[in-house]
Amino acid sequence: MKTKILFVLLFINCLGHSQEDGSLVKWLSFKEAQEKNKTIPRPFIIDIYTDWCGWCKHMMKTTYANPVIAEYINTYFYPVKFNAEGKDTIEYDGKKYFPTSPLPKTTHELAIKFLGTQFSYPSTILAGNNLQFNILAQGYLDEKKIEPLLIFMVENVFQTNIYDDFSQQYNRAYVDTAFAKKAIRTYTIMEALALQRKQPKKLLVNIYANFCNSCKVMNRTTFVDTLVADYIEKNFYLVNFDAESSDTIIFNNEKCFKQVINNYPFNSFVTKITNGHLTFPSIVILDENLSTINVLNSFQHPKNLKPVLQFFGGNYYKNQKWEDFYKQYQVKK
Repeated sequence: MKTKILFVLLFINCLGHSQEDGSLVKWLSFKEAQEKNKTIPRPFIIDIYTDWCGWCKHMMKTTYANPVIAEYINTYFYPVKFNAEGKDTIEYDGKKYFPTSPLPKTTHELAIKFLGTQFSYPSTILAGNNLQFNILAQGYLDEKKIEPLLIFMVENVFQTNIYDDFSQQYNRAYVDTAFAKKAIRTYTIMEALALQRKQPKKLLVNIYANFCNSCKVMNRTTFVDTLVADYIEKNFYLVNFDAESSDTIIFNNEKCFKQVINNYPFNSFVTKITNGHLTFPSIVILDENLSTINVLNSFQHPKNLKPVLQFFGGNYYKNQKWEDFYKQYQVKK
């Protein structure tokens, strides 16, 4: 019931900002977005359209009229609408761009920068990392297609993964859930610590939070993938740990509990084992003595996680550099 109430409030809030084109997104000019970005950095989402493009108008009335999608964009992005055939001079990322001709239906210089020679409308640019990273999606995007793109940018998945890999995992998590997978045993931290005392093994601690969408994707796909599941079960105790847990945990003779950390209510266990470098999602590898030997502060595709698991699970890290191990791993593949 509470969820329904929140959704209704969200819907009403968005309706209050409905525009003539049907969109609930609060569109900005390039100038407005870049000024705001100086104070509070966010990724940009740039809708590239033309006046004659029917699918552009349809996307405004459907995808951008979805109250949940619109609210997510309004909260985490600076959204910009850009007419690819407009006649304004536009300054973007420190450079000025001009219309190529005063004639109608001629492409703006900035559209050429974004699209190259593939002038397809609508097109969507997502720009992050202070506008230095761009991803281009061409054609009409419905809700299912735009959702993974938004998460990919907002949760900084782009810093360590290519989009096709994340999109594949997102699809497996929510659409094609029949992909090849293996059931794998997971433990609470207290269960794992008790087992570890009887039969020492390394711990693989998967740290997530309910507000983290890429965490949910990883939880549903990565660890159960047949590429890594058997190796994890053989060499690790896999622990799924909610960073917002209210449990009191005794870890290495220290009491860990929920407290405000950097203005967020997290369990101090997660900051302890990540050595104070917590992002979401995070995977922590603890050795048989419960010392942290590695922290992966990013979304992990199983093909990228596999060599890391072997490097630490097989104890290669004790006498070999990661770079040398990975070269050998690539040759053996």
